[in-house]
Amino acid sequence: MTDLNALFEAAQANSKLLAERPDNPTLLKIYGLFKQATLGDNTEKKPSFSDFVARAKWDAWTANKGIDADAAKQGYIDLIESLR
Repeated sequence: MTDLNALFEAAQANSKLLAERPDNPTLLKIYGLFKQATLGDNTEKKPSFSDFVARAKWDAWTANKGIDADAAKQGYIDLIESLR
């Protein structure tokens, strides 16, 4: 396992231990970076406009399109560390 993968796994664990729950825009950034890091570019069908939560998550993931997995992992790690 590379150091980046170990740090990514540690950041995932740390995300559950934050003192305060992040605001919704920050949660969406976390979600988008996680999905990009683990699954790559979003190929899912765009959710209905009336499904606000699914649409927000889809948009957050799609905002990271083109970012490679390692860069997304590093962004996720940095974001989680900034919230500690």
